[in-house]
Amino acid sequence: MPKLLLKDGTALVSGKMEKCDILISDGVIEKIGTGIECPSAETVDCSGLTLLPGFVDMHVHLRQPGFEYKETVKTGSMAAAAGGFTAVCAMPNLNPVADSPEHIKQELDIIERDAVIDVLPYAAITLGEKGQELSDIEALAPLCVGFSDDGKGVQSGEMMKKAMERVKKAGSFIAAHCEDESLLEGGSVHKGEFASHMGIKGISSASEYVQVERDVELAGQTGVRYHVCHISAKESIEAVRQGKKKGYSVTCEVTPHHVALCDMDIKSDDGKYKMNPPLRGAEDREAIFEGLRDGTIDCIATDHAPHSKEEKSRGLEKSAFGIVGSETAFSVCYTELVKGGVITLERLSELMSANPARILGRESGIEEGKRADIAVIDLEKEYMVKGEEFLSMGKSTPFEGMRLQAQVEATVCGGKIVYRRK
Repeated sequence: MPKLLLKDGTALVSGKMEKCDILISDGVIEKIGTGIECPSAETVDCSGLTLLPGFVDMHVHLRQPGFEYKETVKTGSMAAAAGGFTAVCAMPNLNPVADSPEHIKQELDIIERDAVIDVLPYAAITLGEKGQELSDIEALAPLCVGFSDDGKGVQSGEMMKKAMERVKKAGSFIAAHCEDESLLEGGSVHKGEFASHMGIKGISSASEYVQVERDVELAGQTGVRYHVCHISAKESIEAVRQGKKKGYSVTCEVTPHHVALCDMDIKSDDGKYKMNPPLRGAEDREAIFEGLRDGTIDCIATDHAPHSKEEKSRGLEKSAFGIVGSETAFSVCYTELVKGGVITLERLSELMSANPARILGRESGIEEGKRADIAVIDLEKEYMVKGEEFLSMGKSTPFEGMRLQAQVEATVCGGKIVYRRK
């Protein structure tokens, strides 16, 4: 692997921003300093640019195998690289579901062949994600990053407790999609002001927080490492906060769309605003801000969920749940949170890099001797979101036409440039 020299950038090194050069050799950061010269290295001029540790996304849907008309490992990992991500965790709701060593090995073969960044697959908690019978946790644990039935909540508390006990014994963790199906009522948006105004069935916050509260206590009883996916309701955030205070090993993530939008920001009867969990109320968004500030919320994850154009063109009630988010995640969060004065750039980096890496047991950070995973960003660059220009096969985004600040210029993964903006 040829050497790489990133010249004259401003990098987040050991928690502090400093002007420096970064010399990379054999995928590892060899030297950080000023005035570094290396004629044999490929040199990238980073003057005026900011270098952050590569982002780690704990929650994406890459759709392969089984749903290649929506996305593939190749297109999804390319989209993630374009967003500054150097590692993503792929959910198991595939065909076949990643619920056995045989099935997950099919996925791993595709990842080995096609991924342009690190792709770490989850295995399903239950067979077929049907909630009836546990997967072979022990056989799957060495092959997966963690366990999730994402897309569905585990309805039985007894089943979830058994899963937690076995997952803890196997040395892994659970990433839970919390959704009590008995409380859904066929809704398509948040059960709040917008739903009432439009006369659309709503999805209550209780459908999420009832399971979060249940699982946090079960995590306390079993001692398992437990992570709440795409947290959206103020009550859910409070449940995690209380679990942390009790010393339980609980963490959670929030998505950029729940950071930036609430239900009253929905502009039209358009599938690009339909996701699960839905955009909640303004008070939930305020609770998210508080959770980001006080450390209750550990990380930002995209829940990148591509669908075909047709599947997203049926309006709010009939479109598929899910939007894409890999390519806009940092820009959305920088614009809303850093420019908006909610948190600092250093805290945003922690939420998108250091914390998810820590939860996953991965190395992170721009330091000599560490693996070279770096996002190169123009913080001053403003651009308009155009879904049709995404590298992802999914084009549906609630940020369509919005002006965002901070654009990823290049991404270095394992010392290799895997994305460079044209």
